[in-house]
Amino acid sequence: MLTGIDPALSGELLHHLDAMGHSDAVVLADAHFPAARVGRRWIDLPLVGTPRLLQAVCTVLPLDSAPAVDLMATADGSVGEVQQELLAAAGVDADGARFLDRFRFYETAAEAFVVVRTGETRVYGNVLLRKGVVTPVGGGSR
Repeated sequence: MLTGIDPALSGELLHHLDAMGHSDAVVLADAHFPAARVGRRWIDLPLVGTPRLLQAVCTVLPLDSAPAVDLMATADGSVGEVQQELLAAAGVDADGARFLDRFRFYETAAEAFVVVRTGETRVYGNVLLRKGVVTPVGGGSR
């Protein structure tokens, strides 16, 4: 364990998040998501739900400028409970995110740096985040 690091963040996930560059994407997906087929790199974290993991990821990963968040759109266009939780965890409202139909979300996810399949069992519990610029503590250069 590390101090100051959310325990939902595994060492493997932290490694991938650190290796990502500006505008690279990470997908946090529900348990139904075809992570092994879609992802070039994928991690399985079955003991955590997607909103909880998103909250943890946002403690170490700055978001890019809009659009930094993509969600999988529901078939009827409504915003479900899990999607509301994802928006809240990312700190954006529905206007600050793009909603992609399922197959467009899969296509976009296939370009992501890493896909993380969670234990989230609610459908449409999928989010794609784009990494922003990491600035040094105190604003100076290293």
